[in-house]
Amino acid sequence: MKIKLTNAGKRFSREWIFRNLSYDFLPGVQYAITGPNGSGKSTLLQAIAGASTLNEGGIEWQPGNKNIQPEETNSYISIAAPYLELIEEMTAKEFLLFHSNFKKFIQNIPVETILEEADLAQAANKQIRFFSSGMKQRLKLAQAFFSDVPVVLLDEPCTNLDAAGFALYYKWIENYSNGRLVIISSNDKNEFSFCSQQLNILDFKL
Repeated sequence: MKIKLTNAGKRFSREWIFRNLSYDFLPGVQYAITGPNGSGKSTLLQAIAGASTLNEGGIEWQPGNKNIQPEETNSYISIAAPYLELIEEMTAKEFLLFHSNFKKFIQNIPVETILEEADLAQAANKQIRFFSSGMKQRLKLAQAFFSDVPVVLLDEPCTNLDAAGFALYYKWIENYSNGRLVIISSNDKNEFSFCSQQLNILDFKL
């Protein structure tokens, strides 16, 4: 899926977070949105996801030769971000089964296999509220990578991950991002060093 921004701008009160941003995100390409903390990377990613409305300009989501509306983007996009909460009363298995009601998993991979891939098989029936922060992050990344969608958005994807978690992240990038549009919001080069394209949000400040 192609995502096209034309003279896009977003502000909070009188402060412009970004402005005059025209950019084409193309399928099969890995992009990084960079910039210091608080510069608006997450805000831009939310706009790309269709979760935040622009104040000026436009954004088009184009699967194939058609345009879709913002309320339809959920069927085409998965996202993992620190500010998106898990349903902590559920177990890991219940959460992924619930998620599969809205998005199928790639290749119809069973939930049990996904939990094994995420090194969470032993915690499959444990409530998420008892998970460590690293376990929660692996579960967030799992639902994003294994969703059968053409676009994967990742905001600070390695938050709370240890060395083994980083290795898992790189493995999933290598194995499950081919042919997809992947956009990573981060100021940590270790999270986006493989991206072929970079967009610095500071280039679109007033």
